[in-house]
Amino acid sequence: MAEKVTPATISTTGTGANSLDSVSDSGKTVIAPEVIGKIVGLAARDIPGVYALGGGAARAFGAIRGAVGATDHAQGVNVEVGEKQVAVDLTLVVEYPVALQDVADQVRDAVYRAIHNLVGMEVSEVNISINDVHIPSDDDNAEAEESRVQ
Repeated sequence: MAEKVTPATISTTGTGANSLDSVSDSGKTVIAPEVIGKIVGLAARDIPGVYALGGGAARAFGAIRGAVGATDHAQGVNVEVGEKQVAVDLTLVVEYPVALQDVADQVRDAVYRAIHNLVGMEVSEVNISINDVHIPSDDDNAEAEESRVQ
C-alpha cells in the first residue's frame, strides 16, 4: 500500500540551537544547521575550480583531520537558519588560472539548488569570500623539496 506523502510546513520551534523543524501530519523532522552546512560544503566542492574550503587555519586543521581519516565537509561554511530562509557564508580557495567570479557564480548557483532541492528552504543570500588562489606549481616545488630529504 502506498504511503500518503504530504508537503511539510517549515517552522522553527526552538527545539535545538537554530535547528530546522518540519512538521507534517505523519510526524516531525528536525534538520540541524550542521547538516545544511555539510550539504553546502559538498555542493561547493563539486564545482570545477574550487580547490579547498576554509581559511588557512581551517585548512590546517582539515589536513590534520584528513591524516587521521576524518573529513569535515562543512569546513569553511557558516550557515544561519531562520524560519523559512537560510543565509550562507563560504570561504574558498580557487585553482589558478580559473576566473574567480565564474567560480563564485557557479558555487552560488550550486548552493542555492542544493538547499532548495535537498532541504526545501529559500536561500536569502550566499556570501563568498575567496581568500587564496592555489597554484599547481607550488605543489611540484613542495614535492621536489621533500624528495631531497631522505
